[in-house]
Amino acid sequence: MSAPVAVGTVALTIIPVMALLWYGQLRTREADAVDLAWTLGLGGAAVFYAAAVPSGAGWRRWMVAAMAGLWSLRLAAYLFGRVRSPGEDGRYRDLRVKWGRGAPLKFFVLFQAQAVLVVALSAHFLLAMRPPDPSLRAADLAGMAIWFVSLVGESVADRQLQRFRAVPGNERRVCRTGLWRYSRHPNYFFEWTHWLAYVPVAYGHAPLWAILFAPALLLLSIRFVTGIPPIERRAAERRGEAYRRYQRTTSAFILWFPRRDR
Repeated sequence: MSAPVAVGTVALTIIPVMALLWYGQLRTREADAVDLAWTLGLGGAAVFYAAAVPSGAGWRRWMVAAMAGLWSLRLAAYLFGRVRSPGEDGRYRDLRVKWGRGAPLKFFVLFQAQAVLVVALSAHFLLAMRPPDPSLRAADLAGMAIWFVSLVGESVADRQLQRFRAVPGNERRVCRTGLWRYSRHPNYFFEWTHWLAYVPVAYGHAPLWAILFAPALLLLSIRFVTGIPPIERRAAERRGEAYRRYQRTTSAFILWFPRRDR
C-alpha cells in the first residue's frame, strides 16, 4: 500500500469514529472521549503504517510504531481514568457554556478538527519510517533516548499531580511538588518533546519543514491555543493569588529553576 493510500485509509476511519463520538456526547454532555480517541487514533495509525506501507527498513518501521504505540497506550490509560470519572473536563464545560445553543454544531467541528489532526500528525510517523538504512544509526539512538526521557517525564508528572490531587484539602491549592516546581505544565512539556523523538530518525530523508511540522504545530497549540491558556484561566479563577504567584515564579512550559516573587 502506498503512503497516500494509507493516510487516506486512516482518514476514512477516524472521521466517522469522531462523528459517532460526537453523537454520543449529545446525550451524555461529556466531550472528554475526543481526547482518548485522538490519542488512540495516532498510536493505531502508526502501527497500521508499519504493517501496510513497505517503505524504509522493516525493523525501523516497527521501532517507530512501538514508540508511538506505547506513548499512545500510556496516555490513553491516563485519560481513560478521567473519562470514567463523573463530570466533564473543565475545558469542555467552559466551551459548552460559552457556545450556548450553538454548542452541538461547534462541538461537531471540534471533533472533526481532532480527526484532521490525527491524519496530519500521523504523517510524522510515516516520515520517521522512511530511512532505508538497515543499520542502527546514531540518529535512531538519539530518537529512542528522547522518546524514553519524554515517556518517563510525562508519566512522572502525571503521577505527581494525581497524588497531589488525591490528598484531601488540596482541591484549591497549587501543586508545586516534583517536576511541578520547575514547570507549571511539565506533562505538556514532555508530551511535546515526545514528538521531537522522531525528528532525528527522519532527518535527511524528508524535507526539514515536513519533519518539524508536527512538533511546531503542537507547540503552538499547547502553548498558545488549546493547552495552557484555558487551563491557566481556570486555575487562576479557582486558586486566585496563589496561582498568580505560581505564574510569576515558575516557568510556564520548559523545566527551569523557580524565580523569586516580585
